[in-house]
Amino acid sequence: LIEAQRSMEREYSRLRQAETRHRLLFQVALEAVVVVDASNSKIVEANPAAAEILGDAERRLAGRSFRELFEGRSRRTLDALYSKLDAAGHAEEFPVHVLGAGRALRISASQFREGRSVYYMVRLLPVELDNASISEQRRKSRVFEFVESSPDGFVVTDMKGAIVYANRAFLDLVQLTSEPQALNEPLDRWLGRPGVDFSLLATQLREHQTLKLFSTSLRGEYGSTTDVEICAVAVPEGGDPYCGFSIRDVSNRLPVDRRVANTVGDRPRSVEQLTGLVGRVPLKQLVRESTDMIERLCIEAALELTGDNRASAAEILGLSRQGLYAKLHRHGIAEIGGSPAPNARN
Repeated sequence: LIEAQRSMEREYSRLRQAETRHRLLFQVALEAVVVVDASNSKIVEANPAAAEILGDAERRLAGRSFRELFEGRSRRTLDALYSKLDAAGHAEEFPVHVLGAGRALRISASQFREGRSVYYMVRLLPVELDNASISEQRRKSRVFEFVESSPDGFVVTDMKGAIVYANRAFLDLVQLTSEPQALNEPLDRWLGRPGVDFSLLATQLREHQTLKLFSTSLRGEYGSTTDVEICAVAVPEGGDPYCGFSIRDVSNRLPVDRRVANTVGDRPRSVEQLTGLVGRVPLKQLVRESTDMIERLCIEAALELTGDNRASAAEILGLSRQGLYAKLHRHGIAEIGGSPAPNARN
């Protein structure tokens, strides 16, 4: 019994030493290695080299889905890799791209078992880039810098409107201080007509993939409102399309009278200005504004027909002279074409 106990202790000691050597080798290896649970595609272990090449901390990789670390097309490649592993036990040289960074990798893997569980040991190798590929990556990097520094807002969302990227100009328009405040938030949160504008944008992008010069406004976090024009494009990314929105501030381009009419509380002076308020003010207020606009237009037309004769204008409109003067005062109509004020005639 004592000899059996000593034998077990020696065996445990050898196992602990072997595990220590394995852990040390796993940590110091220059080759990126990830151990993936075959049942759910989640990462069980990843060495520092893998954490570096995947652009994340080692402790944060454990428990994450391995598929989510790669772009949409690469996820289909991983599905093919898993199928080959289940059929043959090993797979070689599958090209993939890391999500976000766009880094090209070659992966190979082997299947192994621990008890009743099945795991994949995946090796990640960076693709050796030729001069043309390096130039392409640098070009894309410069394009990204241009987008980030653009004076126009630029936002990337999924088809549900959740923001995955926003540049500095967009953050300024909606009065945010940093990009994380916008990430995963719905773009509809800041559009002028909540529940309406983004639905129209998404419908157009689903049907035509592009959209030009969509007029709306952006609401800032602290109450500012900016008139903007939006151009958009939908780009398929695997099975999940993404939408890019270029947002330009056009408030300085609008005529002064339209900017005044677009301010809540100011009265519109034309049908175009009135319809421009749809979605910005309640329907009850729109009806009141349209009634005032029609009344003003009718009074101005009557004054022009009668040569600014208030008595004749009141008769044409079916009003008393006092009633007409009250409406003239309410609408701010003092004189037409340089004629004297109401109290100077009739």
